[in-house]
Amino acid sequence: MRNRIFITLLFFALMTFSLNAKAQINDANEAIERGNELFHRGQRELAIFEYQAALQWPGNHQARAHFNIGVCNYKLGRRREAINEYRAAIKLREGQYPSASYALGVALQDLRRYREAREAFAQAVKSSGGKHAEALFELALESQRAGDDRAAFDHYQQSIKQSKDGIPACHNNLGVMLAKSGMMEEATREFEIAVKQSRGKFAEASQNLARCRQMINASSPGMIADLKMIEGAPGVAMKAE
Repeated sequence: MRNRIFITLLFFALMTFSLNAKAQINDANEAIERGNELFHRGQRELAIFEYQAALQWPGNHQARAHFNIGVCNYKLGRRREAINEYRAAIKLREGQYPSASYALGVALQDLRRYREAREAFAQAVKSSGGKHAEALFELALESQRAGDDRAAFDHYQQSIKQSKDGIPACHNNLGVMLAKSGMMEEATREFEIAVKQSRGKFAEASQNLARCRQMINASSPGMIADLKMIEGAPGVAMKAE
């Protein structure tokens, strides 16, 4: 008899615990959704308040909440606070959070902490299984900054593949690299692709194409210095999740 009573009480205790846990998860998710609504309305401080409320309860949502707080802080110009939140999110997912690693790299770039930025972009690429096109683009830029043009070239090519040729800046920057190596015909083709992909709206690529053609026709190597690289994948904006 006693055993039956004990088992019954244990069953009800487990049921109560399970229901409470589900309620907490629902409350946390609702807080995050309220935060997202506020974020998209431009009310970043209020959004942070909701995301912080979600952190009161344990669960997988915590990484998402930290990431969203980081994005809000970044939008508000608080780079260091954003970095701390991104790192917290990445740690909670044991390094497997590509969007947080990418965002971390962008914030580190803003603070000119380029070596750390390169590591963050590399982590974004690794944790995405090599599929994060924007991180590959940024990794190419950081490789160039570090003087590793071979790695930069490879990263641009990978970014083109993973984005399904959706980042015209990759072709523009490849064109600049090729022109500086004396490969003017190949550079011209890259600039042409960048201009075509942007439907003629990519001003820097159009200017680079005109200069490259002029250099071919008039043999003006000094104009190479006027070719413009693009830093930052155009059109990429960090958003709350």
